[in-house]
Amino acid sequence: MTERKPRRKGEKKRGRFAGSKSRKRGRQTRARDDQFRPNQQRRPREITEPLEALEMEGIFGSLNPEIQHALKKEAYFTPTPVQAKAIPPQIDGRDLFGSAQTGTGKTAAFTIPLLQDLATEKINPEGRRPRALILAPTRELAAQIGDSITAYGRFLQVSHTVIFGGVGQGPQEKAMNRGVDIVVATPGRLLDLMGQGFVELDAVKTFILDEADRMLDMGFIPDVERILAKLPRERRTGFFSATLPTAVEVLAKRLLVNPARVTINPEQPTVEKICQRLLYVDRDNKDDLLVSILRSPEVGRAIVFTQMKYKANRVCERLERVGISAAPIHGNKTQSARTKALDNFRRGKVKVLVATDIAARGIDVDGITDVFNYDLPTEAETYIHRIGRTARAGSEGQAWTFCSKEEADLLLDIERLIKKPIPDDVEHDLHSERAFKSVRSPKKQQRRESRNGYKKKKPAKRRPRRNARFAR
Repeated sequence: MTERKPRRKGEKKRGRFAGSKSRKRGRQTRARDDQFRPNQQRRPREITEPLEALEMEGIFGSLNPEIQHALKKEAYFTPTPVQAKAIPPQIDGRDLFGSAQTGTGKTAAFTIPLLQDLATEKINPEGRRPRALILAPTRELAAQIGDSITAYGRFLQVSHTVIFGGVGQGPQEKAMNRGVDIVVATPGRLLDLMGQGFVELDAVKTFILDEADRMLDMGFIPDVERILAKLPRERRTGFFSATLPTAVEVLAKRLLVNPARVTINPEQPTVEKICQRLLYVDRDNKDDLLVSILRSPEVGRAIVFTQMKYKANRVCERLERVGISAAPIHGNKTQSARTKALDNFRRGKVKVLVATDIAARGIDVDGITDVFNYDLPTEAETYIHRIGRTARAGSEGQAWTFCSKEEADLLLDIERLIKKPIPDDVEHDLHSERAFKSVRSPKKQQRRESRNGYKKKKPAKRRPRRNARFAR
């Protein structure tokens, strides 16, 4: 064993191994600000060989060949009514106020003209400064819009990212530092990144607010106002809403300048090709009725809507016990769990998706054959968005509504909104005559209507004229 030589005065201590430098664990990383150079000049995009134009119907025939080929890849050859009316004014640079029922191709109605506009300017986006912003109320809807941009822009050099909460923001920060053309975001996480300096909205030329009525219901309007304050005044704005309450109309007037207005069937919001059925059942028998219908071979891919989160978990457990594959999706689930449930549902690994109303507008899955209203919604408009998950893009579907005695008033609100009664289906083993009479009994229905002021008011009796002798 060799003898260690004593250190001389002033000599530095050596590392662990003789003659070698001390090692540092991990890789050397640069600060985030070093990765981002805000003053970098825009560089032109790589020039690619243009595709040949295709012969397509309507407004699709005038789009960029790259978008045409992407539409062909998605098997879209004819624009829907809302697309035929909404795309031309947006291409011309006008603001748009759009109102259309769910399942009409509304997402493509604003993503296609946006891609057409951005593709004409072939430059790289600056870091942290997107050129377009799309706001959505829920994570699922934001992800759906992102998927649409990926599909329709597959042959374009237009970049985008989706920003929402519930996941780590590291990848979102890197995407913004790198620079993207389009940001699709929910208000909460977008404000967080704006506060940290990762998103600047002064370069936004196109702003789109999707599902404005849902934003209002979820209390996001104050957050939207804060985001609007950071947008430049000169921009093109698209405003889309499935329903048109007064507050939404007021917000639209503030945002839009001389807009083109597109409205598709506002008085008849339900999809005509949906076969709606109303089944009367006691609360305790809803699980058994659901299982009996799901076991039918005609039911393929189905969504079950409940009011409460714990009830969605309980329904899933019951279905799993009887051998029906199911997955829950609601606000208490992590974003990774919600994404996994939706992915398994799309791939067919799960037959039934049990969801609360958070997913009523954020699920765009092809081939949904049946929608079940296990619980009636507290807001009548939500019924429309629930059943709109089926019969999309012209296909047919079934909507089953379970009604107990306690939900009679909620059912009346829905039928008032759609302006027709939902057809009754009493030919099942778990039919509840008590629930049926609470809804369809003439005396109770008349009493309920008069209590809620649904009947036409009689003209007030005219007061007799007073004698001129007493008039003053």
